[in-house]
Amino acid sequence: MTTDAFTVVPAVDLRDGEVVQLVQGERGTDRRYGDPVEAAERWLDQGATTLHLVDLDGAFEGERINADAVERIVETVPETVTVQLGGGIRTVDDAVELLDLGIDRVILGTAAVEDPDIVAAISERRPDSVVVSLDAKDGEVVVEGWTEGTGLAPAEAAQRYADLGATGILFTNVDVEGKLEGVRTEPVADLVDAVSIPVIASGGVATIDDVLALREAGAASVVVGSALYEGEFTLEAALAALDAED
Repeated sequence: MTTDAFTVVPAVDLRDGEVVQLVQGERGTDRRYGDPVEAAERWLDQGATTLHLVDLDGAFEGERINADAVERIVETVPETVTVQLGGGIRTVDDAVELLDLGIDRVILGTAAVEDPDIVAAISERRPDSVVVSLDAKDGEVVVEGWTEGTGLAPAEAAQRYADLGATGILFTNVDVEGKLEGVRTEPVADLVDAVSIPVIASGGVATIDDVLALREAGAASVVVGSALYEGEFTLEAALAALDAED
């Protein structure tokens, strides 16, 4: 994973075979946006170079329920586009199976917290393939679909996973996730300072200014969901704004 080209990464969150967005990860807050392959194709047409897939059923239930939808997206995406996937990945074999399917990077959340050595085990078999997801509420890393606290601070956890071979950290600020009320850059900047591997920011993006602020905070890229699906701004406009500032 490189930090050279900061970009906007569209989220394709899957539940029951459809694209959804949740507010602060709460079940029952689903906003549905149709077929996942159509969503992926739309973002590719607008210039996406990376897609961020999340199996929300997998995150909640611990099983990759949306496997068919994931496979359809992978079959659609050209090799020049990076695909990363999280949700329901609990074992080394789960991860390797997905990487063999064509996923470029697997994202581990609960599994990495419960068994940090899984990061090293997957990295040994498939180098540069593991991103660890650190979701934080009130400054504490949470797991199991954002429902259980761990007592870990994000910076402390990130350092551990960097040492174990993680190629990046996906940091989601659940306090602002899905609310379209703006980002908080301080936690991102603190995490960037704590580790030498790239930090992917997620949560709260409502405007192109939020995107630019996260780049200024040192993030390697930013995952955007609700703002794109709700038409707050277009992916094309965000990418153009990044180019204009280079």
